[in-house]
Amino acid sequence: MKKKKQRNHPAAESKEKNLNRRKFLNDSVKAALGTGLALSFPTIVPASVFGKYAPGNWINVAAIGVGRISRGHDIPGVWKQDFARVMAVCDVDSRRAADGQQLVNEYYAKKEGKPFDGVKIYSDYRELLLNKDIDAVLISTPDHSHAMIGVAAARAGKHIYMQKPASLTIAEGRVMSDVIRKTGVKFQIGSQQRSAEQFRYAAELVRNGRIGELKNVYVGLPGDPPGGNKTEMPVPAGFDYNMWLGSTPEAYYTEERVHPQKDYGRPGWLRCEQFGAGMITGWGSHHIDSAHWGMGMEGSGPVEVWCEKVEFNTGGLWDVHGVFRTGARYNNGVSMSVSNEYPNGIKFEGTQGWIFVSRGDYQATSSDPSKPGEQAKKLDASDPKLLTSVIGEKEFHFTVSNDHHGNWLEAIRDNKATIAPVEEAHRSCSACLLHHISMKLKRKLQWNPEQEAFVNDAEATAMLSREQRKGFEVK
Repeated sequence: MKKKKQRNHPAAESKEKNLNRRKFLNDSVKAALGTGLALSFPTIVPASVFGKYAPGNWINVAAIGVGRISRGHDIPGVWKQDFARVMAVCDVDSRRAADGQQLVNEYYAKKEGKPFDGVKIYSDYRELLLNKDIDAVLISTPDHSHAMIGVAAARAGKHIYMQKPASLTIAEGRVMSDVIRKTGVKFQIGSQQRSAEQFRYAAELVRNGRIGELKNVYVGLPGDPPGGNKTEMPVPAGFDYNMWLGSTPEAYYTEERVHPQKDYGRPGWLRCEQFGAGMITGWGSHHIDSAHWGMGMEGSGPVEVWCEKVEFNTGGLWDVHGVFRTGARYNNGVSMSVSNEYPNGIKFEGTQGWIFVSRGDYQATSSDPSKPGEQAKKLDASDPKLLTSVIGEKEFHFTVSNDHHGNWLEAIRDNKATIAPVEEAHRSCSACLLHHISMKLKRKLQWNPEQEAFVNDAEATAMLSREQRKGFEVK
């Protein structure tokens, strides 16, 4: 097999790790040959192990989308791992792509103490996916392009770390989950609360009956303000705006519909329904996912959803929901209430007490809407003794992960499950989107989570998908 071009990289692994990885490689190659799998398809074996980096079993990662969340959270989450490297960046905005390339090159140069220029740059993710040296991708693009790129990446045999939410619609989320599970690539949704100790512990306490029978769950989310400049502007040089719009309808360019040109502040697309649903999926994908953990509903969804109040922002460019309160009922009898009027976090209420969990002062990026000092306690309870309870060896336990990106990379290296797999990512996102549909229709809806279908409701059923522009469909 053709040997890769030599590039500088961080120091080699220890002898013991190398032996373990060589054994994993040999076993994986034998398994692939025995089942007729193509060795160039990196579902089990990273392509990089066959070249210069075979002794270290490096996982070569490419970043698709190098904006705010990618630069501040996803790329650093990969480059700190000693068995992975960021080898390429891709963005439809050439300025951001160049910035991303410089960011990664400078990191490795500083780490190695000598010049480094090994990061390749792309403007089209489809071209990037043709590179067989790339084992895995970070998808840190706007919400409306997640499923489209995720499906393409899975079909190209690339392992996937994807920012939440999983999809723009329930229909495209179902397609993505099916494709990813069929290809067998390792997928991790960016619900990093699954790798935070307090969220895991709170869910385990609830699952093990420390508050009695669970009855109600209250989910508090941040809110989005009105505003946004509607003035039409020329598309910046080097920005493929048509590709950025993707599957969504054509719309004139204005900076606050997209992302800032001068910095990496919070982008305006987060507040436009054309590209997402607002905080119900933005933060709801985190908190409803964590709530599902405690409820034992991570593989299912509600059977009924409703909207008690909602105001959609008007007057400016931004049109996602502002003030709202929605509800849901699950087939285990538990009710959920979601609102921007509750403290940011999750409160589990049972027959013998309650437990509240939040991020505390943690921020994924400096432009997160909730600022340090404004957050509630990480953990609180009706009885402080609950928070010192020891989960016994024979009681229910979740898999322990203390590093979300690291968990994904370890799953690739060791051929094991991730802490936040694609079907559970799809189910969490679907629950959020059901709340959003109830906001739009302002009435109670019956949902069959097994069939993923509304019960006798053509109007709601029509909202399970959106029309997609030709050439950008999720098929």
